[in-house]
Amino acid sequence: MQTVFDGQSLITAEIIADSLRRGKLKHHGEEFETARAELALILHATQQQIEQQKYPAEIVRRLLSMLSGLRAKVHSDVWQALIPVAQNHPILEYFLQDPLTHWSFTKPRGYSGDAQLLDYIYCDPHVAESVASASEIGKALYSHTQNVPSCVAARERRNLLTRYVDETAAKNGPETEVLAIAAGHLREANRSVALAEGGLKRWVALDQDPQSVGLIARDFQGTAVEAIDGSVRTVLTRGHKLGKFDLIYASGLYDYLQHNVAVKLTKTCLQMLKPNGTFLFANYAEGTPDAGYRETFMDWVLLLRSEVDMWNIVNASVDRNAVEAKVFFGENRNVLYAVIEKRG
Repeated sequence: MQTVFDGQSLITAEIIADSLRRGKLKHHGEEFETARAELALILHATQQQIEQQKYPAEIVRRLLSMLSGLRAKVHSDVWQALIPVAQNHPILEYFLQDPLTHWSFTKPRGYSGDAQLLDYIYCDPHVAESVASASEIGKALYSHTQNVPSCVAARERRNLLTRYVDETAAKNGPETEVLAIAAGHLREANRSVALAEGGLKRWVALDQDPQSVGLIARDFQGTAVEAIDGSVRTVLTRGHKLGKFDLIYASGLYDYLQHNVAVKLTKTCLQMLKPNGTFLFANYAEGTPDAGYRETFMDWVLLLRSEVDMWNIVNASVDRNAVEAKVFFGENRNVLYAVIEKRG
């Protein structure tokens, strides 16, 4: 996966999809034809439900379930070939009435998983007007898609990040320094007691999207938050003299990084920690039940990982004698976390 992390070349669905194509589809010809026929039945049944004006949330719930089942039983190469088949079906227009699905599929910022998409997932006030202007069908669809397991997990992740920041500040005092890599809109900061009470020296928010950086700078003006335009490449090459931190985290970035890049970034972040500092990274877990819908009608492909995959990144990045490390699931088991604590 030859990805250029330079602050200009943003991660696209095509890059991720290309990295997932491990084999040749011609080796799965018969399986593909069978799976395509099954997908056609799923899409036709969904179209009938739409024509019968069934309740939108129920239509999308059933579709998520059926796509999840199909994705789980076919080879990954076959599934990747099925994605454009689903996306070219007429029912796509129905689901694009959902503000969350529409933003993800159309990618107004040019790449998948941007900070505005997370605002839809967070049900943030910044997107309330957009949701209110959606069609009645769109609102009904959103009432379901905002609460699929991966969205619930994203909100849990935001709250966990806030907790880690506040706990770090409570332990280290007002000289606490935090770095968020691929910070998005830094919504976890809105709930931070440490930030609100002046308990941080600085909270550096690094992102490669200038729109996100600008919004952070505006929303957190006059606080300990410092918004910086930068990318993975910025971190790897030490493009900014960022200094040392008590806590560094990357909450959504590893979903897009191949193993070798993830290891390199982890090593670099550990070098940027103060003694007894903590590095946390998160990744959506294998088996996320809404992945089939997300990859087709939302056109949002992630590199899902298992506990073993997470440990492989950790073990390739550190001397286990020099750190304390743990890998654990979030509350609804759709996001995995790795936490590495640097011994003093």
